[in-house]
Amino acid sequence: APPHYSYEYKVHDGHTGDIKSAHETREGDVVKGYYTLKEADGTTREVHYTADKHHGFNAEVKKIGHAHHAPSHHGGYY
Repeated sequence: APPHYSYEYKVHDGHTGDIKSAHETREGDVVKGYYTLKEADGTTREVHYTADKHHGFNAEVKKIGHAHHAPSHHGGYY
């Protein structure tokens, strides 16, 4: 029988800031899925992908939200 599976997980750890999720399915030779993760700059990376023997691996990557940069101090104390 051709392989079939599906899985999903989510992590939201407020203590460490680890926020991510993933979902994937396989039906025979076709795999489809996505994952998301919170970047250090506050944006979310979202990747949707497909893979099969005819087209190989293909991914679409999106960045969601606006980056938050740590304040920088120009000049200094002399």
